[in-house]
Amino acid sequence: MTLLCNIERLGLEALAAAFEPPPEIDLLAWAEQNIVIPDGAFPGPYNPCLFPFFSEILRALSPINPCRFVTFMGSAQVGKTMIGNIFALGMLSLGRGTFACIHPNEENTVRWSKMKLSPLMASTPGVCDQFPQRTRDAQASVLYRERRDGLSRLLITGSASPASLSQITVDNQIQDDLAKWEATRAGDPEQMAESRSRAVADAKIFKISTPLVLPGCRISKAFMEGSQEQPYVPCPHCGEYQILTWENMKAGLDGSHPEDAHFSCTECGGIVEEKHRPQMLSGFEWRAQNPSAMSYHRSFWVWSAYSYLQSWEQIAREYLKSRGDASAEQTFYTDTLGLAFEVQGTGRPWEELKARAAKSHYSRGTVPQGGLILTIGIDCQLDRVEWVALAHGRQFKRFVVDYGTISKHISEPDCQHNIDALMNRTWLNYVSISVPVSLTAIDANYSTDDVLAYAHRYPSSKLIAIRGNPGDAAPRIARIRRERNEKKGTPLKYSNRFFNLGVNQFKFSLYRDLQKDDPVAPGYFSFPTGLEDRFFQELVSETRVAKKIAGQTIWRWEKPDRQANEMLDCVIYSTAAGLKYGINGMSELGWKYLEAKYDTPGEQPVAPVARVSMAQKLIDRSHQKQYPIRRP
Repeated sequence: MTLLCNIERLGLEALAAAFEPPPEIDLLAWAEQNIVIPDGAFPGPYNPCLFPFFSEILRALSPINPCRFVTFMGSAQVGKTMIGNIFALGMLSLGRGTFACIHPNEENTVRWSKMKLSPLMASTPGVCDQFPQRTRDAQASVLYRERRDGLSRLLITGSASPASLSQITVDNQIQDDLAKWEATRAGDPEQMAESRSRAVADAKIFKISTPLVLPGCRISKAFMEGSQEQPYVPCPHCGEYQILTWENMKAGLDGSHPEDAHFSCTECGGIVEEKHRPQMLSGFEWRAQNPSAMSYHRSFWVWSAYSYLQSWEQIAREYLKSRGDASAEQTFYTDTLGLAFEVQGTGRPWEELKARAAKSHYSRGTVPQGGLILTIGIDCQLDRVEWVALAHGRQFKRFVVDYGTISKHISEPDCQHNIDALMNRTWLNYVSISVPVSLTAIDANYSTDDVLAYAHRYPSSKLIAIRGNPGDAAPRIARIRRERNEKKGTPLKYSNRFFNLGVNQFKFSLYRDLQKDDPVAPGYFSFPTGLEDRFFQELVSETRVAKKIAGQTIWRWEKPDRQANEMLDCVIYSTAAGLKYGINGMSELGWKYLEAKYDTPGEQPVAPVARVSMAQKLIDRSHQKQYPIRRP
């Protein structure tokens, strides 16, 4: 027998390769030599001059740096995902072991893998060859990648699936969108993820996120535990180093000329314009506010003003657009400024709201001047149905019009007849013009099937069903694919009748608006005379409190025992109906038409012609075919 190779030599070479220490990894140098950005605002080879705040973060993530934790908190669209991708690909290409990228949910894992990671792997020379795509198991190749030589592997999973991280050791990990991680029954997902790297002495744990709300924001907590490194740039006039703050820009902002947005030097007072940004960023420095933590946990914060991905004019316009809308202001604070939003977790004393109502210029059951769109929120209980009617006006103002109780269960015909009458009722305004109900939102969290069966009697343009989603990161309103074809059992393609509400967002906004005392302020909330004490007591009945459950702190809304909260729920549902109707996107032409129709007695104006797309016509026909309208 003829031997074509030295088996003993091959075995020794394989053993030597396995025990050979990995080469020293410099992620910044590797990115400059290898990373090619496939698309976006700056496609092409990685240019550190475009992202000067990346360089020190990549140095901190390199194994040569002694810190174990690295936290990057900042605005949306400042490149947080990109730096995470560079960290992942660099360690997978040069290092060894298991790398885990953990997202808030499974949907995010697939989206990140397909839309962010895969294109970057394909455009980066050498990386694509090291990680071949397996065609037989497409889903496995999306959520699991293994280097060709088997020495490194990538696991992509969601924080809500603790079982996916069990029985494995993770050498390095990314905790992406950390502020959106929700507690699970198995325990705190952040602690569980960190425990997977407990046995690795030189593990790197990279925490990335845009902040959400305080108290309870995970990424803000991580930032404060670290070195708290802030972005400093030199003044283009005097050279003094300083932080570009939103308060500085806001102080000199002219609302009629957002294109002139600028900063003022804190030392010499010179005007710092956007044309100076490249000069300032060339001298960019990170300065730690808590330097004692740098050896173990380095944390960084930056906001949109430092990023070429957003202009200063755009920042100013986003602020001007958000004013008055409490939820939009919160989004501006978190997504644009990169700061956690401190929420109003306690309602205003109900006696103060009652005193305000006693001095009101309109009475219960009438629509005041400025109230142009009427919506109703309905809350279903075991033995009754509660409702509140709100009028909406310009600048996100709301007016309580009326409220009441129907003492029957939603499934009973008498109750349904009363709701029919309520939805088809009109209210007289201050010039004796009848204002109809534009949209009604009914709670389907209790007796879901009964509520949906009733809701099918009306088109979705008249009545929608809603249920609450308590997460801080939940969108204000999101469609639920719950409706199905009665014969086939398949989900309806155009089911536009059932929605999840981010109730925390609505409560934050409501409690903030209730603090406003100036009737002309955007977002002011008005009350009529004639309201009972219980309306105000229920409206501010809930308080946001911290609860220790299974060793983890969870923030929840709670109310005192025996205290009802139906008015609070109904106001939120009615506000959601206004949002779904299109209050926030109403054009100037639309408001003028409504003012001419309801605030001016006499001849009614002609409605502006609106173009209806063929797709919308098909949607309307689909609703009418699946759920014919049956009037009582």
